Amino acid sequence: MIKLSLKPKHFKRYRQIASLLLRFGMFEFVKSTGLVTTLEGEVSGLTQKVQPKAEEFVAELEAMGPTFVKLGQVLSTRGDLLPAEYIAALETLQDNVGPVPFEGIEGVISEEFGQGVASLFLTFDPNPLAAASLGQVHAATLTDGRKVAVKVQRPGIRAKLAEDLDVLDEIAGALESLTEVAQRFRFKSIVSEFRRTLMRELDYRTEAENLSLLHANMKGFEQILVPQPVADRTTARVLTMDMVEGIKVTTMTVERRAQIDGPNLAEALQKAFMKQICVDGFFHADPHPGNVLLTADNRVALLDLGMVGRLGPEMRELLLRLLIALGDGRPDLVANLAVRIGQPGPKYDEARFRSAIKGLVNASSGETVAQMQLGRVIMDLARTASDCGMTPPTELTMLGKALFSLDELGRALAPDFDPYETVRRSAIPLVMRMLREGATPAHMLNQMLEINEFGRELPGRVNKILDRVADNRLEIRVRSFDERQLIQGFQKVANRITQALIIAALVVGAALIMNVPTSFTIIGYPGLAVLLFLLALAGATALLWDILRHDRKG
Repeated sequence: MIKLSLKPKHFKRYRQIASLLLRFGMFEFVKSTGLVTTLEGEVSGLTQKVQPKAEEFVAELEAMGPTFVKLGQVLSTRGDLLPAEYIAALETLQDNVGPVPFEGIEGVISEEFGQGVASLFLTFDPNPLAAASLGQVHAATLTDGRKVAVKVQRPGIRAKLAEDLDVLDEIAGALESLTEVAQRFRFKSIVSEFRRTLMRELDYRTEAENLSLLHANMKGFEQILVPQPVADRTTARVLTMDMVEGIKVTTMTVERRAQIDGPNLAEALQKAFMKQICVDGFFHADPHPGNVLLTADNRVALLDLGMVGRLGPEMRELLLRLLIALGDGRPDLVANLAVRIGQPGPKYDEARFRSAIKGLVNASSGETVAQMQLGRVIMDLARTASDCGMTPPTELTMLGKALFSLDELGRALAPDFDPYETVRRSAIPLVMRMLREGATPAHMLNQMLEINEFGRELPGRVNKILDRVADNRLEIRVRSFDERQLIQGFQKVANRITQALIIAALVVGAALIMNVPTSFTIIGYPGLAVLLFLLALAGATALLWDILRHDRKG
């Protein structure tokens, strides 16, 4: 039994977390860790409650304040942890906090710049455009007349978040020690990742860098707008950027939709994200409707880059292949790629996983255009992988969340939008662009060095294999096998090795008799040696042809 060292100053937070855990049926955990003492007699009523509905879960997170609102937003990217209905509900999370008085905002700006608001801005509206749990946004004008939006962090928010994170870390550690589910999903690592994400989001300079990078990457998309930060008016707690005026894509009226080319905008948005994911390896990970606006000039603006995803070259290629395989309805290839993307655990059930993937892909292939949701399929894939003992990478769950939001935005712009068709049409240009982007001098030099290393080490590796064969020390390890196929494989290996040894013997024999005087010559060389060399060449050619012809199928 593990008892938490409950701190009196955190009792209110313990009580809220314990209440939520009880509603998920975790009475024994709450009792064994001592959290039950914080509920003040409410245990009996709560133990009878079943798992809350998604909307109730979201409402409780909102009531628990900024840290848990942010936690909900992070959980909305974890399709491997929560069902799709919970992900959809978490999209609606609202901060439900009042604005900070202007004096507090002015104090933060003065602390960051050492100057007052009047010295930094020509005008500054004391009434916020929006107020959230971490900060609020004000309209302002720079001294050169440029209209900007100024995001200012709430005073004291860092200390409050740090306390809540310590409580979460303590409870996550206890959960991992007492429950198998928490161990499988690594709750403590989730809290650690959440801490890192939140700390990055609290540094507005990181978001400014993200805005600049995404703006540069989206230059080829005239219909996509990314506001630019103002460097000399941005610090860790103040972010100044271009003012973007528009309406939420999902709140368009019928009249406003008639004024735009919805299908073209939806496809441009999907293609922009495909480029971000597959070419740039840097994408907006939280494009929910509140962060995507339709401007007056009929462009789509991407806001709030506090949460972004980053992908390495290999992961980009695998994810593109996965999206294409999903679009083509190829469950076996989807399963193979998912195994390469994820990390199979000790309890990984491959047969169950492949069966579940087949059902998932076939079900999505039979959907109508109005029903197709690429993001939901990706999140279901991640959840299926987790259920079958595989750990999907964070990149896959973030991708699923982003595509899930894009599905909603695409249908708001064009009700008949088909994300699969856009993936199919953009696949070839994306692949060509990926190849061009990868054909840099540094990349080509690296490839040449790898080829040189392979050629230099190949003879030594072949000698080691032959030595092991000669000494009867060659071992082959397999996870599972069919007996007949295994015997056939051994026979093929034995035949190939025998053929290779005969070829080697012919070459050695020819070399030894090359200097033996003889009247039988061919083009001036001892005839027998030349014949042996020719036999060796023919044997090597036949061996290579047999490998290329038959082993490729296997």
